[in-house]
Amino acid sequence: MDITGNTIFIPGSTSGIGLALALALKARGNTVIIGGRRTELLRSLAAAHPGLGTVRIDTTDPASIDAAAKEVLADYPELNVLVTMSGIMRVENWRDPSFLPTAEATMTTNVLGPIRLIAAFVEHLQTRPAATIMTVSSGLAFTPLRVTPSYNASKAAIHMLSESLRLQLADTTVGVVELEPPSVQTDLMPGQADNDHAQPLDEYITEVMHLLETQPDAREIQVERVKFLRYGEARGDYDQVVAALNAEDPHGH
Repeated sequence: MDITGNTIFIPGSTSGIGLALALALKARGNTVIIGGRRTELLRSLAAAHPGLGTVRIDTTDPASIDAAAKEVLADYPELNVLVTMSGIMRVENWRDPSFLPTAEATMTTNVLGPIRLIAAFVEHLQTRPAATIMTVSSGLAFTPLRVTPSYNASKAAIHMLSESLRLQLADTTVGVVELEPPSVQTDLMPGQADNDHAQPLDEYITEVMHLLETQPDAREIQVERVKFLRYGEARGDYDQVVAALNAEDPHGH
């Protein structure tokens, strides 16, 4: 995707990687609309960053997605980029059946949410001269963290969904780009914002923006830190990567 001149909707971007990416893209001359559930937070972010668009959306609710899509497309008919940023990451213990509500919530947010978002925008995106769907997976799509089974599975699903969508949309104007974060210092998990094993957020976003700018045709946006997890199987050291990931940091990815 081109790094400037876009109209971009990023649901799930009121904090963390989503907000930082939204502000970085806005600084490059894009029109950016962020989405989130909390109206007061959206209002304060809009006040703090003049020109930043906001839309209330709950990506676990199909009706909310439909309403938000109608609002975004009515207000921003030139929309040409959708970033499916919303996601949750929670610890689970599958040796006890009490894990089930957490697993279901993870799949609803991390898999059904992006699917429903894409369904709401894909027809419109095909009418634009150049459009992009950016999905967000994780290094954990390729190497499992023991304590987050459903999160790992949800991000593996997003990776293969991205691969498949790219094939289906190959003869359209819509490209598919997969963002694959490593562990980044955000509040995705308790303690992660202060985790020395995680990449500082500013450093991560700077590297992502550089990759987007210098590799406009990239299918996967991989900062250096994520390649250890991404390519373990290809390198032939998958078992060692799994062991290292699960030994060094119970919450890192």
